[in-house]
Amino acid sequence: MSTEVTPSPVATEVPTDVGFKRELGFIGATWASETSIIGSGWLFGAYFAATAAGPAALYGWVIGGIMVIVLALVHAELGGMYPLSGGTARFPHFAFGGGAGVAFGFMSWLQAVTVAPVECYAVFTYLSYYDGGLTEVKEGVTVMTGAGFAAVIGLMAFFTVINFLGMRLFNMVSSAITWWKVAIPILCIIVLLPHFHSSNFSAFGGFNPYGWKAVFAAIPGAGIVFAYLGFEQADQLAAEVRDPQRNLPRAIITSILLATAIYILLQVVFLGTIPADQVHMSWATGITNTNIIDGPFAGLAGILGLGWLATVLRIDAAISPSGTGMMYLTSTSRIGYGMGRNRYYPQAFTKLDKRGVPWVSLICAFVFGLVFLLPFPSWVSLVSIVTGASVLMYAGAPLSMGAFRKQVPDHDRPYQVPWAVVLAPLAFIFANEIIYWSGFLTVLKLGVALCGGYIVIGIFMYFDKQRPQLEWRSAWWVPVWLLGMGIISWQGQFDFSAGPKPLPPVNTGHIAFGWDLGLVALWSLIVYFLAVWSRLPREKMLERVALQSAMQPEIDKDPNLSQ
Repeated sequence: MSTEVTPSPVATEVPTDVGFKRELGFIGATWASETSIIGSGWLFGAYFAATAAGPAALYGWVIGGIMVIVLALVHAELGGMYPLSGGTARFPHFAFGGGAGVAFGFMSWLQAVTVAPVECYAVFTYLSYYDGGLTEVKEGVTVMTGAGFAAVIGLMAFFTVINFLGMRLFNMVSSAITWWKVAIPILCIIVLLPHFHSSNFSAFGGFNPYGWKAVFAAIPGAGIVFAYLGFEQADQLAAEVRDPQRNLPRAIITSILLATAIYILLQVVFLGTIPADQVHMSWATGITNTNIIDGPFAGLAGILGLGWLATVLRIDAAISPSGTGMMYLTSTSRIGYGMGRNRYYPQAFTKLDKRGVPWVSLICAFVFGLVFLLPFPSWVSLVSIVTGASVLMYAGAPLSMGAFRKQVPDHDRPYQVPWAVVLAPLAFIFANEIIYWSGFLTVLKLGVALCGGYIVIGIFMYFDKQRPQLEWRSAWWVPVWLLGMGIISWQGQFDFSAGPKPLPPVNTGHIAFGWDLGLVALWSLIVYFLAVWSRLPREKMLERVALQSAMQPEIDKDPNLSQ
């Protein structure tokens, strides 16, 4: 007969980030997530989703919303357990060690560092209505000109300066912007509804003109998932949130539910109010009005004779993405800080100024954000890679939660995901389905990016005498998982990113549609249970937690304590 072992009290120890100032309450944490969610996605998502799937884009917003809500619940539990700066980069580090932690940590940083340029791009795409020299159309795709790139650099620099003001002043600016950002989409919905034509939902090929495959492809490729990104920002800023165990879960859940309702209503309004003479024969190729293409809702308002609304929306087009870009620069700096605390990045990334700002990490976020603009000159091309990287990051959360439930069942959980035994593997399935729908070319790019991340971080860690052990026994499933996803994607049905100029096929299409979705789900379940089974032993996991607790300054003085 087995005897029950009483867990060590150290199981409830919480890592500590010293030097940050807890100046965000519940509203501040909620708005941190909300301002990250409602950015350029609401300005462009409805248009790109409509051209990709027609009225059935509504299915995409509902499906994407459900998927992201489940992932948000998982992040709410993790944030309540371990309220750390750059949390998404650190949960897998605790659960599986360095081998897996590097992969998920790098993807956390990669997705965050690329969002600010996307939002800056959106600002000047809308403003090109007033200054046509900022963008140009090449082969049917709107791209930045040299003047546009210069404007983006200036706006990114402005965001960086604002971030140096410290969290209290930054929060004041960000909160004011977010109230506006939430109010304007709601105003847009209310004003456009009287112009609604239900016949649009059956015209131009019917409600689902391109089939379910197009619906699923639109979820990552047309910007649907991209629009939902950002709910985890409260986790990234957890070290600066007051009473985080209570406020973080509520903030994450509140922000994603509000955004889901707004996005679905915006898609309904866009589909129902666009005049029939603006859609010639089909949704995919029939919207040719450049005012709608460059600024969907503002262009639509202008066509309907609502000039004042068009003006307000073009003003919002500068404010809304700016708030999101500014917040993502903030979160990128915090993720970089977390990577430094994991000792994946140089310790310079953990340096804080007197206002509690990780200034080295912030400057690097600015520089590398600009680098990512060069190979991705259009909004839709950037969205595809950002969405894929984000979902790879999100995939680490359900795995970490499943591992923590086994490793530290006694840990205080201010919020517990209900039916976790079902929802944790389901969240991992959802993440993998979105990755698969992104198309093989995106999966291939992410694989190359991840290999590059391992190389760069490997070099950093080589020169760090206190580097953590990689613990490959708990991370062997990572390359197996990604290789399996690559093979399924190569043999599957999704070969392009939805948008005005689909990419040519690069996969085989041997696995029939429907079977491919089931195969991704099955592979996800296999990997999920293998990963949880391979988790770090309880004692090793707790050691990693302790190493990032209040004893960290002593460890820095005596490297032998980190062994």
